[in-house]
Amino acid sequence: MSKPRNSISPPLKKQPSTSNFTPRTLLGFRPSPLSSKPINKFPFLIQCCDSQKPSPKETTPLISILRRVPDWADGIKESGMQKKRLLYDHEQWVQHRSSIRHVRHLFSSLTSRVILSLIPPVTFFTSVAVIVAGYNSAVTLHWLPEFLPLLRAPSLPYQLTAPALALLLVFRTEASYSRFEEGRKAWTKVIAGTNDFARQVIASVDGLSNAAIKNALLQYIMAFPVALKCHLIYGSDARRDLQKFLDADDLDVVLCSKHRPRCIIEFISQSLKILKLEESKRNMLESKITCFHEGIGVCEELVGIPIPLSYTRLTSRILVLWHLTLPIILWDDCQWIVVPGTFISAASLFCIEEVGVLIEEPFPMLPLDELCKVVSSEIQGAVANEKVIQARVESKRKHHDPRRSSNGRPNSELV
Repeated sequence: MSKPRNSISPPLKKQPSTSNFTPRTLLGFRPSPLSSKPINKFPFLIQCCDSQKPSPKETTPLISILRRVPDWADGIKESGMQKKRLLYDHEQWVQHRSSIRHVRHLFSSLTSRVILSLIPPVTFFTSVAVIVAGYNSAVTLHWLPEFLPLLRAPSLPYQLTAPALALLLVFRTEASYSRFEEGRKAWTKVIAGTNDFARQVIASVDGLSNAAIKNALLQYIMAFPVALKCHLIYGSDARRDLQKFLDADDLDVVLCSKHRPRCIIEFISQSLKILKLEESKRNMLESKITCFHEGIGVCEELVGIPIPLSYTRLTSRILVLWHLTLPIILWDDCQWIVVPGTFISAASLFCIEEVGVLIEEPFPMLPLDELCKVVSSEIQGAVANEKVIQARVESKRKHHDPRRSSNGRPNSELV
C-alpha cells in the first residue's frame, strides 16, 4: 500500500533573484516578473465584485425628466438665498406699509421664489386630484368594471385632525422665526461690539509710536464682521470683501486659515500685545474681544444645528398624507371641485411650511453686507473726525479756563 501524500508541501528553498522559477498561483494566474506593483492574490474575485458595482451617477431617462422641474425650482430658491438684502430707510418703509401693497404683492407672485419653489408639490397633488376625480367619474358612468370601488370617505376624520395640522404648522413657523430673531440679535451684538471696540481704540491709543499699529488694529476690527459674514453665508467671495481692509500678506494668511474670523481675532490680539499702553488699558481692550467670540459661538450654533429633524419630517409627512387623501374625502361634497380645492389647499399650507424652512437659516435673510458697510463707514468717519473733535474740545477747555475772568484778564483771586 502506497504511503499517502501530505497536503502540505515542504517549504521551498529561497531562489536567487536571477532564477526563472515562478510559483504556481490560484487559477493559473501568474504575476508579471517585471511589475513593481503589489500582487493581487484574488484578481478574479475582485474583478467580479467591481463589475457588479452600479455607477452612482447613472439615472434612467424617466427620473432625469421628472427631476427637471424640482431642480429648476431649487435653483431659483438657492439663487434667491444668495441675493443681498437691504437695510430699510424711510422711503422703503412707506412703500412697505402702502395701502396698495396687496396689489403689488399679487402681481409679483410669478417672480416670488417661495411660490416658484412650490410648483413641484402643488402640481403633483393637483394631478393626483385630477386622477381621483377622473377615476370616480369613470366608475360613476360605468365606463369601468362594476367591481371597482368608488374612492370616497367620510370627512369627519379630517375635521378632527385639521386643528392638529394647523398647530403643527404654526409651531414649525414660530420655531423658525425664533431662530431668525436669535440670529438678528447675535449680529446686533457683533455690530455694537465692533463699534465699541473701535471707539475704545481711538480714544485709548495715542502717540506716534503706536500710530501704525493703531491703524492696522482698526482695519482688523472692521474686517472681523466681514470675515464672520463670509464664514456664515455659502458662496461669499472672501478675497473680494476682505481686500478693502487687509494688506496682501495678511489677506493670504486669513484666506489660508481654517477659521477666518478667529484668525482675525488672533491678529487683533497680537496687535494689542505690541502696543505701548498701560496694563489697565490693554486689559480693557482685550476684554472687548469676548463679544466677538460670543458672536461666533451663537452664529455657528444656528448654522450647524437646525430645528429637530423629526419635527420637520413629521410636518412634511402629515402634509403629504393630508393632500394625497384630500380628493377622496371631498369627493361626495365637491365632485370635480376637488381639483381647485386641492390646488388652493396645497398652495396655502405648503407655502406656510416653505416660509418656515427658508427662515430657519437666518443669515441669508439678514442684510449682513449692508451692516458691514455701515459699521466700516462709521469707524472710518470716527477716525477722520478724531483730530477735529480733539481740537474743538481742547479749544473749549482753554476758552473756559477758570484762571481767567470773563473779560479775558487773569483772575487775581486765583493767581
